[in-house]
Formats: sequence, structure tokens, C-alpha cells
Amino acid sequence: MREDCAEFLSLVAASRRLHRPWVQPPADERAFHSYADRAATSERFFGCLICLREGGAIVGAANLSEIVRGIFRSAYLGYYGHAGYAGQGLMSEGLRLLLGHAFGKLGLHRIEANVQPENRRSITLVQSLGFRKEGYSPRYLKIGGRWRDHERWALRAEQWRATPRRGRNP
Repeated sequence: MREDCAEFLSLVAASRRLHRPWVQPPADERAFHSYADRAATSERFFGCLICLREGGAIVGAANLSEIVRGIFRSAYLGYYGHAGYAGQGLMSEGLRLLLGHAFGKLGLHRIEANVQPENRRSITLVQSLGFRKEGYSPRYLKIGGRWRDHERWALRAEQWRATPRRGRNP
């Protein structure tokens, strides 16, 4: 992943208007390398780049954080796409692959995505993946220097497996 730094940072810069105020992806080499190192070494974090099948261009990034094993077997999902690829279903396809990995190889039971209520595109995306709204958390996460409200969306392994078009690689 470290070798993708220049391409990733270029896409982040081009997507600044799309990302704000929803997310603040790594915006410099140090932050990107920190993300890549964490993805490579942490048992509680799984980070990946979502890339085109043909050519390998980066279209976004996704991660599972605070992965907890044992009786909980849960994680938080974070993601963002790049502006030049928006609206093409690529993040949906990439997240389906990640969720298949989470519920398969990683053996997780529940994935939670926290989305700011005004971020309609992201809410539509999690709904399309089968997530269900579980609640509302005022001032839940500090993004861009401000505490922001979030809706809590979750998907359980049995829901994922019960839907034939999900849980399998497209």
C-alpha cells in the first residue's frame, strides 16, 4: 500500500469538496504512511484501497477499525470514494468485497457504520449494502475539529448471508 501514496494523495486533493465535512482522509505523506503501517501491523484495524479490477486505479479506501474478537466479534466500517469515480457503483462493489472478507475470513458478527445525517449519499450506500439504522448519536465523532451527530447503521453476519446478492464476490 505504501507504494500507492502519490496516487492516493492526488485523488484526496481532487476530492476535497466531496469529502468535507464528512471525512478527513490522510492528506500528506506522513499521514498516508501512518495509515498504511497501521493497516499492515494492527490486529484491531484492517485498511484497504478499493481499486478498479482493470488497471488497478484507486477509487477509494475503506477500513474496519476497533476490531474486537471473542464474544463481541464486531468492528466499525469507515470508507470514502474519490470524486472522479463517484456515482458509478464502484464503492458499493468494493465494500461488498470487504464485507464478505469481514464476515468470512475475519469471522466477524456485526459491522457498524456511523454516518452524519446530512450525508445522503453515504446513507444510501449503507442501505444498499443491507445495513439497518439502529439509532442516533449526538456529537458522536470529532471530524474537522467539530463534534458531529451521527446515525448508527449496522449489519450482522446472518443478515449478510441471508441476502443472495450480498456476501458473494460480484
